[in-house]
Amino acid sequence: MNTIAVLTSGGDAPGMNACVRAVVRTGAACGLRVIGFRHGFAGLMAGEQILLDPRAVANIIQRGGTFLGTSRSPEFKTVDGRRKAIEVLKSAGADGLIVIGGEGSFHGAQDLIQESGIRAVGIPGTIDNDLYGTDFSIGFDTAVNTALEAIDRIRDTAASHERLFFVEVMGHRTGFLALEVGLAGGAEAVVVPEVPTDPEQLCKILSESRSRGKSSSIVVVAEGEAPGFAFTLADQVRSGVEMESRVVILGHIQRGGPPTARDRVLASRLGAAAVETLAGGRTGVMVGEVNNTMALTPLPETWKKKKDLDRSRLALVGTLAV
Repeated sequence: MNTIAVLTSGGDAPGMNACVRAVVRTGAACGLRVIGFRHGFAGLMAGEQILLDPRAVANIIQRGGTFLGTSRSPEFKTVDGRRKAIEVLKSAGADGLIVIGGEGSFHGAQDLIQESGIRAVGIPGTIDNDLYGTDFSIGFDTAVNTALEAIDRIRDTAASHERLFFVEVMGHRTGFLALEVGLAGGAEAVVVPEVPTDPEQLCKILSESRSRGKSSSIVVVAEGEAPGFAFTLADQVRSGVEMESRVVILGHIQRGGPPTARDRVLASRLGAAAVETLAGGRTGVMVGEVNNTMALTPLPETWKKKKDLDRSRLALVGTLAV
């Protein structure tokens, strides 16, 4: 193996830059040439490549987002689109590809493997933390801390006005982010896609909280299939709770900002491990961290197997909300 390529795909996540830095510098230490493709798979098809040496990734470990850029590419989902990408990789002399992203990005990497035989390894980069095969994905810890800071501020005004706040965080199909933020932020309740929402039960929880002397409350809500679910939920419980309510949607602020130390370390470890995995002849796997140890999971398993939400943590939210 002489040359490896790297790209970031799908939603950006804090720590992606730290991961690219680790890929480049580990590659250099292994005597490999590293090229980067801008704007994810769209840039790969268009041949938007740059040579990445150790100096090209200086002073990016602290930056949020991804300096390579990212995108979602409908064209890459077609056979013709992937043919373009394969030709670009061959012309660039790439012996292997590292894809930093989430489930959709790994589908793309797996398709390339099957249709071209090129070696590819995935690195989990998503604030949703929903990929099977890793305890944590790059960006999750930063997103949690960003949302938590916002909730701490919201709690101040909630207490001042004796209000109920519904705070919506990201999470289309999974509630990992909502649960972690809710538990850390002392929320009275957490609403996640994995558990059916019962507005009457939520009214009961909030009313009992009020009767125990709490003058304000925070409910953390995962956005579900579309942003704005918190508004629907607030309307459903408004008549059953004697408390003025407000809705706050944190949105894309959760994706931005400098990565936390935890995300920088995780990204560095995973980036280095991905290069070593490729150099060792492996392909079609995601490099993750399980019980603080690097672990390899076949790419299809990362989306076919379900990563379960810790229901005991969900129960703990209720226990601690007395």
